[in-house]
Amino acid sequence: MFWVLFLLVAWAGVLISCTRLVRSATEAAEPHTGAVTVRHHEELTLYEAAYLAGGPHRVVELTLVAMERERRLLLAHTGWATVVVPAGRDALERAVLAAFGPDGQSPVADVRTAAAGAEAVGRLAERLAEAGLALTEDVRSGVDDGVRAVWGATVLVLAMCGAALAVPDGGTPTGLVVCWFALPLVLALACLAMAAFDGRRNSGWASPAGQRLLTGLDLGGRGFLAAVAVRGVSAVPDPGLRAALSCDDRALIPRQRGH
Repeated sequence: MFWVLFLLVAWAGVLISCTRLVRSATEAAEPHTGAVTVRHHEELTLYEAAYLAGGPHRVVELTLVAMERERRLLLAHTGWATVVVPAGRDALERAVLAAFGPDGQSPVADVRTAAAGAEAVGRLAERLAEAGLALTEDVRSGVDDGVRAVWGATVLVLAMCGAALAVPDGGTPTGLVVCWFALPLVLALACLAMAAFDGRRNSGWASPAGQRLLTGLDLGGRGFLAAVAVRGVSAVPDPGLRAALSCDDRALIPRQRGH
């Protein structure tokens, strides 16, 4: 019966990690207690909608699309972006322009990463969190840490099951040992499945109040930029522009110097 000790270790890991994940998910689903007056304004701005739907990167993508639409930026399907008019109309546009560097040309992926960490994006996130519309960084990281902990517990269960089967115990059938270890494994996988379902249903950035405002946003009356804010790059109708925004770590061709 030495295998029971391994089973107890497996159960302890699963229960602790699942409790941690459930607590973090519950905190994310609760109304923002610090905001007595959750924003009751008539509608989200496009920047606010972009942040709540997809976080800092979505805000930058929306800004890039808006500036490209007005020909103040050129976004090539190869993944390079070029500044045409080096003047931003608001703090977020200025943050995007600053991400290009002095030569005014850079891979879209680099601009997106640099601008997403800009102070203007951080201030937008703070305003939404203070208004009770966005999740704080602590809440978001708590859910992510909880998911990782449950994955770790899943691996622990499998390891403990393997160790239990490796210990000679002629009095207990192998099938019975496996069945006992299947119980904590099922619990861990069920928690991961619920977390994945929650992740698909929610943006991961908006609080329940923010989700309600996103759901009620009138996309049809605000142009395709509203669709880009809520749905991301997939809502961009131009295939070339969609390709430019979808480039990940490096552009397809070298930068053309001298421009």
